[in-house]
Amino acid sequence: MSYQLIISPEAELDIQDAFEWYEQRDSGVGSEFVRAVDSCLALIGRNPSAYPVVYRQARRLLIRRFPYGVIYVVEENVITVIACYHVKRNPKQWQSRNI
Repeated sequence: MSYQLIISPEAELDIQDAFEWYEQRDSGVGSEFVRAVDSCLALIGRNPSAYPVVYRQARRLLIRRFPYGVIYVVEENVITVIACYHVKRNPKQWQSRNI
């Protein structure tokens, strides 16, 4: 099955904030973070049901090399990324987003 991937504006901001944080500390690491996120999105697109449900119908795939997870929901043939969140932060912040 082919899925449409939608990244919410909040998730885009999460990714942008993390990119900027990593780039400020070490040039080039922000780009590595974005490539890692892209790899996760490709994995999710190939098999969205492979990753565990962490809250209601939201699933999470941990990003390799970085302490972040991509949080997404699947409805029919649409995958919506709702957050890209640091795993040590309070999950209630992303859980309050529209799921």
